Amino acid sequence: MLILNEVSKTFNPGTVNAKLALDKLSLHIHKGDFVSIIGANGAGKSTLFNAICGSFFPDHGSVIMDGRDITWMPEHQRAKQIGRLFQDPMRGTAPDMSIEENLALAAGNGGWLSRVSGADKKAFRDKLALLDMGLEDRMKQPVGLLSGGQRQALTLLMATYHIPKLLLLDEHTAALDPGTAEKVLALTRSIVEENKITCLMITHNMQSALDLGNRTLMMNQGHVIYDVTGEERAKLTIHDLTDKFRQASGKALDNDRMLLGIDSKGK
Repeated sequence: MLILNEVSKTFNPGTVNAKLALDKLSLHIHKGDFVSIIGANGAGKSTLFNAICGSFFPDHGSVIMDGRDITWMPEHQRAKQIGRLFQDPMRGTAPDMSIEENLALAAGNGGWLSRVSGADKKAFRDKLALLDMGLEDRMKQPVGLLSGGQRQALTLLMATYHIPKLLLLDEHTAALDPGTAEKVLALTRSIVEENKITCLMITHNMQSALDLGNRTLMMNQGHVIYDVTGEERAKLTIHDLTDKFRQASGKALDNDRMLLGIDSKGK
């Protein structure tokens, strides 16, 4: 479904600030895969997403989706097929517009809100009710007044209103409190599995990386250094993952947020 062939990207080449972010990275994602991606800060996780979305063109390599070479396709064209959520709940919605107006944009009404029919409004209410956050009774409320969790849930709904070929989740629960994060993750699992969406999810929560989806990737210095699925993945613990990182990279995992996640669970 998605193939990256030896994709490389260096930022600020030829300067003292040169940074090799992706280093001949090759990856094959199958249709229907739900892949969690972990790694230390600077491993290249978000850069990988930017390469897939077309936020920049790679220095070398190719990006293939559904058999079509999209390496040089502009970002706005890829956005028609790729949904993306970010860590910041403020991104992905128009804060000064109402919930109804945001959903109208996601539905493809082109911003012409006069075209929102009674049937559209009912569809919006039905979809919002699935979030179980009471938003179906607040459709006239500006999105900027919502909590972070409500806003991120709405953004997820908008990104999947028309089922994308690929959904990219860039630490989409990292800014939420633990209880709200769990609720958004449960919603994520439900939407992805019910609609059989091919999904990549970056996370610093190592337990989520093992619990959600069918495959876990570990990145370091622009490479995929560990790729696990099936029975081997089902048997892994968080400490197993930290050991795998040390074995593959030759150093200990030093990401504070990930290590704190281990301590908080006592594992």
